[in-house]
Amino acid sequence: MPDTPTAPTLAPVATKYKKYALPLAMAILFIFHAVGFWGLMFSGRPAYFQELTPMNLLLTNTLLFAFLRRWDAAFILFAAVVFAVGFFSEVVGVHTGLLFGNYTYGAALGTKLWDVPLLIGLNWLMLVYTTGQISNYTRLPWWGKAILGTMLMLVLDYFIEPVAMAFDFWDWQGGHVPLSNYIGWFVVALALQAYYQWAPIYKTNRLAPYVYLVQLLFFLSIFILL
Repeated sequence: MPDTPTAPTLAPVATKYKKYALPLAMAILFIFHAVGFWGLMFSGRPAYFQELTPMNLLLTNTLLFAFLRRWDAAFILFAAVVFAVGFFSEVVGVHTGLLFGNYTYGAALGTKLWDVPLLIGLNWLMLVYTTGQISNYTRLPWWGKAILGTMLMLVLDYFIEPVAMAFDFWDWQGGHVPLSNYIGWFVVALALQAYYQWAPIYKTNRLAPYVYLVQLLFFLSIFILL
């Protein structure tokens, strides 16, 4: 009776195709964001593509964290804390005007809890994680990396804000973004970036820089055309 193939037999096959994982993930990210860009700006049906925003965000996070090599208790705690801090910061902001200013969320980001989309917590996690990863490519001290990560988040937010107002993500009272938004973002983001630097989590994710760059390119392109 012939021997039954065992798991080690598959190892060379897995190794062979592993090198394609990053290019494939990058291609999927680019295609989905390119389709979203075309849909919002040129399809004539922007409302339809706005409804796909939650799916795009979930796909991006699925790809990003598929490249996480160590799902341990430290990372799960980190993810939970960043998600909760980001989400409840927005709850406080929406209901009190503190931290960021006076704004309300639209329907484009999906299901809400306390008037804040649940996906906002996931978005905070994605941004803190990807910008933290990028800052770690430098040789700065931990506090310098935390500041750099925070500034990368602020740069992205600067281009997101007008896009968000144009496509019903959220809207600011008076139709303009107050300075308090960027101050509040800096404070919250800096605290979370410092936590990222101190957290005992595995800090290498090959896809993270590309997630940030695709997001930046997506919002910058729409920002220019608005």
